[in-house]
Amino acid sequence: MANVTAADVKRLREQTGAGFLDCKKALEAADGDFDAAVEALRIKGAKDVGKRADRTAANGLVAVVLDGTESGMMFELNCETDFVAKNKVFGQLAADISAAAKAAQPADRLALLSAGAGSAPGKTVQQLIEEAAASLKEKLELGRFARFDGGYIASYLHKTDPSLPPTRGALVQFDSDGGEVTKEIAQQIVALRPKYLRREDVPADVIERERRIAEQITRDEGKPEQIIPKIVEGRLNRVFAGEGGVLVEQAFIKEPKKTVQQVLDENGVAVRGFAHFQVGQA
Repeated sequence: MANVTAADVKRLREQTGAGFLDCKKALEAADGDFDAAVEALRIKGAKDVGKRADRTAANGLVAVVLDGTESGMMFELNCETDFVAKNKVFGQLAADISAAAKAAQPADRLALLSAGAGSAPGKTVQQLIEEAAASLKEKLELGRFARFDGGYIASYLHKTDPSLPPTRGALVQFDSDGGEVTKEIAQQIVALRPKYLRREDVPADVIERERRIAEQITRDEGKPEQIIPKIVEGRLNRVFAGEGGVLVEQAFIKEPKKTVQQVLDENGVAVRGFAHFQVGQA
């Protein structure tokens, strides 16, 4: 058996991203043949990816990539545990994906996965993820992706734990720069998680379901039939103005007596679109 040195193991780790023991065992099994050890680790990594395929990646981070103020992307990078979420290898992977996104300007998630990784010439973002997964021994995957172009783009990232990377984020497209209010609206979206921008964006079946629920609750309370429609409309309005509802109808978190729409009007700006990601939640 060849004498495997710490320097040999270090070199193999740097090239493959595999763990110390895996590299040592691969070199020993290959009798010191470096290329054979690399090949063995690649095969092992591919097998491990298959084993991890059915596991759940519900931790991770949210990252934002801005190109000036007129274009922006946001993506979710998932892992299985919060231990890996704060690992340097995982953090570097997120940074490498961000750099690849800024260079390639992908239109969607699949385009980002196939984009070239500047940090590793000849490799794609998908390959970077697979190599990091083999190194960290966890299922890693690129989750949701959003992009906005034109107008003015604002973003906000939020940490729910100071020891972890941001796990919630918002990317917002405005028609123009509204100053500080643009960031405040992004914070509003992270805090109250609206699903829709305007009432007309709410699917008809969702409105009908909420109306049925409100009617049933009102009737169960024994309200007079003639006033039920008015009470139902009031309840419906409160549902869509609350958390998870319609952005422009929500109370503005910094001035609760005003709606978001009133604040936007006062500042002469309008929201064209937004995306909100929270790691582990749809």
